Amino acid sequence: MAIKITWIGHAAFKIEGSKVVFVDPFITGNPVSKINVDEIDRADVVIVTHDHGDHGFEDAVKICKKTGAVFASQYELVVKSALDKAEPMNIGGFVNVGGTGVEVAFTPAWHTAQMGDPTGVLIKIDGLMIYHAGDTGLFSDMKLIGEMYKPHVALLPIGGRFTMDIYQASKAVELISPKYVIPMHYNTFDLIKADPNEFAKLVGDKAKVIVLKPGETTEIS
Repeated sequence: MAIKITWIGHAAFKIEGSKVVFVDPFITGNPVSKINVDEIDRADVVIVTHDHGDHGFEDAVKICKKTGAVFASQYELVVKSALDKAEPMNIGGFVNVGGTGVEVAFTPAWHTAQMGDPTGVLIKIDGLMIYHAGDTGLFSDMKLIGEMYKPHVALLPIGGRFTMDIYQASKAVELISPKYVIPMHYNTFDLIKADPNEFAKLVGDKAKVIVLKPGETTEIS
């Protein structure tokens, strides 16, 4: 079954298959977002990888309250959200989130957070595995993630300064070995300027790089 992946901008994505999943929905205050939270009328699962303001915790809570979606995040953020429909998790095994059939597992990410540990996230939806690396530097266990879970799609930060840069992210592609890669977490602000086309050149034939503009959607099967 094909799924649609929309890059909202920054690290925020909408994934549409039999269910609708939002990841790190930094929408309010996001200078490149083409939508606002009030326009979102369906969500089944909302995931937040860590609590920095540019990853959408507050918007995630609003979306869950509006749509009835299940919130999946670290234990500490679930407690902070005070949402009834939530899956408290940590770095570890897969959880069928709220019985939706969307399976989620959090992975390590080399970054910081104010509460709990920063993470990446593996999302299994309609038989496809998507790896959203969260905010992270390059680390060798990405090879283990690739070997164990064989992500079909990897969503990788390339902005440098706070995450991997394009050179490091191209090495991450080699370690993970996905079929498709979508770069993220770049050009939202001047501090994280990066050229996704240069990233694509560095990746070469290791994977197909899909460069999206904020608001654009790609279909993957």
